[in-house]
Amino acid sequence: MKQSILTVLVWLGMTGFVFGQSPASPQSPAGNTSTTTKEPTELFSTISRLDSQLFEAFNTRNLERVKTMFAKDVEFYHDTGGVANYDQTIENLRNLFEQSKTNGLRRDLVKGSLEVYPIKDFGAIQIGQHRFCHKENGRDDCGTFKFVHIWRFKDGEWKISRVVSYGH
Repeated sequence: MKQSILTVLVWLGMTGFVFGQSPASPQSPAGNTSTTTKEPTELFSTISRLDSQLFEAFNTRNLERVKTMFAKDVEFYHDTGGVANYDQTIENLRNLFEQSKTNGLRRDLVKGSLEVYPIKDFGAIQIGQHRFCHKENGRDDCGTFKFVHIWRFKDGEWKISRVVSYGH
């Protein structure tokens, strides 16, 4: 992996964040009290769908879409890169997208790793693992990392308010 891309990825926590707009049928966080995390509850389905939307935007380098998916007060915690706010995260993504146009950087959720827990009167906790791959010297260069996303449901929209990316 090129040093400049690696530096940005490490700082972003291998982009261990999830973004979200209001789903077509939002589930109020107060309405789901199940603690069974891999059961197909409405909350689990909503967060899973938002995760897919986020990484479709990430994988296609759609920065404008990505920007709308974070809460303006997002805090991004990374075990080796420190803490970033909204503006810092967006700028780092802009740089990452520019640098990775030719290497096919891609993120995929590790099948079976997604867990979702409601947070009463706030939103949800998403826990999982994701795999990032890109081409390096004609071969796939991949890594699997852990993440936690705190989703806030406010004014009919789901937004990421906190990100914890670790295991690097």
